[in-house]
This record gives sequence, C-alpha cells and structure tokens, in this order.
Amino acid sequence: MIKYFFATTLFLFAFASKAQALSVRHDFTAFIGPFNASTAEFEYDLQPQNYAVRSTVRTNGTFNVLYPFEAKYFTGGKIENDFLETSAYHYTSQSRFNKRTKEMIYNDKGQPVFSISTKNGKEKKKEIEPTPETEDTTNLQTVLAAIARQYNNLRFCDSRIPIKKKKKRYDVIFRDEGTEQLPKSKYSPFSGKAAKCSMYIDKLGAEGDDLLWQLSSDRPIYFWIMEDEKAKAPFIARIKINETPLGEMNVYTTNIEVKE
Repeated sequence: MIKYFFATTLFLFAFASKAQALSVRHDFTAFIGPFNASTAEFEYDLQPQNYAVRSTVRTNGTFNVLYPFEAKYFTGGKIENDFLETSAYHYTSQSRFNKRTKEMIYNDKGQPVFSISTKNGKEKKKEIEPTPETEDTTNLQTVLAAIARQYNNLRFCDSRIPIKKKKKRYDVIFRDEGTEQLPKSKYSPFSGKAAKCSMYIDKLGAEGDDLLWQLSSDRPIYFWIMEDEKAKAPFIARIKINETPLGEMNVYTTNIEVKE
C-alpha cells in the first residue's frame, strides 16, 4: 500500500512553471477508503542545467498505528537539450522493525551501474550491468519531471516514455482526459476548472512483484492540474486511483509554496 501511495505522490513534485529557475514545495494528504492514510511534503528545484527533488512521506492515523512508516527520497541530475538525466538517487526509510537505505551510482549515460543498500546496518553492494533493453530509458521520478516540462511548454500530457526497473524495460503512458470542475473539499483549498490527465504502466508482457507495476490500462492513476494564480505555475490539485486492495484512493493537495 505504501508503494501505491508513493507512486501517486510523485506527481506533485513534477509540475513547475516555465521559469528558468524555480523551487516548489507541496503538502498533501492521502485517503485510502475511509482512512486518512498518509501525509507528505515535496520540494523540488529546476535550474537551467540541473534538477533536484526531495520528499518525505509518512503514514498517518490508524495506518501509522498498524504500520508506522516514514521515508525520505532524493533524485537529482542534469538537463541537456531538454533531456533530464539522473546522476544521483538516495533513499532512507524507517518502519516498525526495519531501517533501510539505498544509494544508486550512475554512469555518464544516466544508467545505474552500482547500488549500495543497508538493512538495519547490514550493508550490501551490487554491481548493475546495463543491457540493450534498458538503454535510452530513465527512472520513474525523472520521467515525471520530464512530462512536467512537456506540460509546461505545450499544455498537454500525451506521451509514452520508456523506463527501467532492475534489468527490465517498461513504458509509462500519459493521456489527456479533457477538463473537469473539481468540487470543493474540506481536505483541500483548491477547486474549480482543472485539466485531467491519466497515467499507467505498460509492462510490455513482463511480470513484477511491485504494486506500482501491477497498474494497468484498466486502473490508471488520474490527476487534475490547476495553475497557481500568482506564479502561474501548474500543479497537481488532486489524484485518484479508483481501485486499490483497500478501496478507492484520493490524494488532496493541501498547500503549495512557489519560490523563484
């Protein structure tokens, strides 16, 4: 379930304005069925030649009692000819019984070639051999930053971008779904006309054990994009998955802060 939550919340860091340099922070809360399951903060920086994303996600309320969990993520890299190439990734998490960390080392093509991970202090190092199937692909977080740049410039979501997970290749598919009126909600101050988009994973016939990769064209992630009145920066106002193992999932943006 945490993987479902993190997959959806990745959208929030991605949508910035056309400014050459911008830092944006999002706060949001997620409901799964009747439960206020998680909260998170995201802050990202887009510069002319590089980008960086920092985020924290944690369980909330009943979910925190049943499954206490907090994780922090960092992804960064360079931007060349409108292509975002990852060069750094760090991850730490703390659950009731386990503390984990992971760091990825990348080559000059943006492909991971080495990983260093720990579980409760026990370190594990692993060499990763790039394969032809994963060339010219990227990771999910960088894909979302790339689609954000596309939306900022062209104001549409339609795109198909290859990504890699371990040694396998998948495609992330974004689709425009028109516009809708977001109703007022006690969980978010944002309502009104919004562009609606969808995302799902095409596994290209592969099987995986991660909940994110089990999403299909029948169960896309829907997200609604609005524009900040002052900075004119597009941002995700709401996210929805119609079906998860515990029911419908809704994510509400509770606050945004734009720094130029």
